[in-house]
Amino acid sequence: MRGTEFEDVMAERDDEAPKKGCGREPFWMSLGAPKDGPVTFRKGPTPTTFLPWLIMGVGAISNTLNGKAGNPWLAGAGLLAFNSLYVGVVRTAFDPRARATWVPYGLLAALAVVTYALGIGYGGAWMLFFPLMTLAAGTLLRGRPLFVALFIASASAGTLAGHGSGDPWDASTIGYGTFISGMVTSAVLGLFETNRRLRATEGRLARTAVEKERLRFSRDLHDLLGHTLSVVVVKAEAVRRLAPRDVDAALEQAADIEAVGRQALTEIREAVTGYRQGSLATELDRARSALEAGGIEPVVRQSGPPLSPQAGALLGWVVREGVTNAVRHSGATRCEIEVRVDSDRARLTITDDGRGPVSSQAPAEGGGTGLTGLAERLAAAGGTLDAGPDGRRGFRLVAELPEDTGVLPEAEEMSR
Repeated sequence: MRGTEFEDVMAERDDEAPKKGCGREPFWMSLGAPKDGPVTFRKGPTPTTFLPWLIMGVGAISNTLNGKAGNPWLAGAGLLAFNSLYVGVVRTAFDPRARATWVPYGLLAALAVVTYALGIGYGGAWMLFFPLMTLAAGTLLRGRPLFVALFIASASAGTLAGHGSGDPWDASTIGYGTFISGMVTSAVLGLFETNRRLRATEGRLARTAVEKERLRFSRDLHDLLGHTLSVVVVKAEAVRRLAPRDVDAALEQAADIEAVGRQALTEIREAVTGYRQGSLATELDRARSALEAGGIEPVVRQSGPPLSPQAGALLGWVVREGVTNAVRHSGATRCEIEVRVDSDRARLTITDDGRGPVSSQAPAEGGGTGLTGLAERLAAAGGTLDAGPDGRRGFRLVAELPEDTGVLPEAEEMSR
């Protein structure tokens, strides 16, 4: 969708937003007004589109002017009332604010009364006001209310025409014209309404897609850079400590910094394109290296059958975030990572013996974005995340995930 089209759609939605303080929906709105608010037509029929149809009453006007209609002053008043009410119904049917009130429905009821009065009183050319009345009804009513109104109007118009002229062809013509004029009008306007709603829905879907992609990128960037920069800082500190007494060890740590930086560049490129899926084995290896560089003893245990790539990728994110928190916040001397896979479920547990403020980032306490993002990832795949203090000392992070996770939400979205 082009930007200008999206802005037009949003502008239409803003114009049609219901006003505050309206209370519950009035009863007359159930007669056929759109359920999601009144509709305006930026491109398509307008009230002036339906005004030229008043020319159908030229026969009645001619009879009145020529004195062929009994009581010309009453006939003229009837013509004036009909035309005024017809214009009022059509104009209010296209006005969002008026359509949300009783006004157009009251005008339509008055138009029906005038139409029946003129048809019964004069007949002949005056019967053409019945198709005009249902045409006005078609601009306002939809669905069952419209069908009932058209059935009653066409049946009564055909009966009156047949009784007045005695010609069944006149009766069927008037009856058919009365029904079809309202039905066609409603169908055409309904198509325009549906098209407008589809455009508005397309705009909302486009906005939702942008928001989802922004959230995915923000979450990936946090998880990637948070871990990588923590490792770089820890190893840089190790280089500073080792350089005065062990140059070779310091150079080894510096080489690790270079390798971590290069890997981070690759991962960021993959995150930008939306196709990155981590590996649990890779993240466990990096976790050992990061923990050792931070002076924390790593203990890694794995049991059970191999994980599916999708489940392994999700748990890899958990390892990355959990170890990053342990290195940055815990002040621990030991960190245990346990991966246990059963026949239908995988469980990852990360425990440290530190005293740092990692627990302040637990999702349950409304803290840091890292664990919150992990909880969202796992929830989307049917898993859970539990994080909090481990007894009197340390911190515990537990992630559970169905083994048959399937395609990751981000990868599935980008592959469409």
